[in-house]
Amino acid sequence: MEDLKNIKVKDVMTTDVIYASPEDNVIEAFEILLKNKISCLPVVDKNKKVVGIMTTTDIGYNLIIDKYTLETTVGDVMTKDVVTITPEESIVDAIKKMDVYGDSKEIINQLPVVDKEGRLVGIISDGDIIRILSKILKEK
Repeated sequence: MEDLKNIKVKDVMTTDVIYASPEDNVIEAFEILLKNKISCLPVVDKNKKVVGIMTTTDIGYNLIIDKYTLETTVGDVMTKDVVTITPEESIVDAIKKMDVYGDSKEIINQLPVVDKEGRLVGIISDGDIIRILSKILKEK
């Protein structure tokens, strides 16, 4: 466990983050998700501050209830209450946030990484954490 506390989010996060703005068309954002084989898009304002997150789950649910029109924007369907993390926090902190802040039977799969001003600087996923855990286990 000590090994994990010493590994910072900045050591494993992705810094080349694909993101959307609230004004983007939801269909185009969905195409970005599919094309890049990713499951979420952080949503940022013009200053790159995180204002939401859009997941494939959000899109799927809204497709089922037929909520979309050609004018539907990312801002219409994004989750506004976003759990974030900073680069200096440990991956143990990330694991706890993914568990505690998820719905009762689910975990959060990705956490946008933000600086002190709330601007997007990266993203950490459950896959990033699994890869580092696997690496640690191979070393032992």
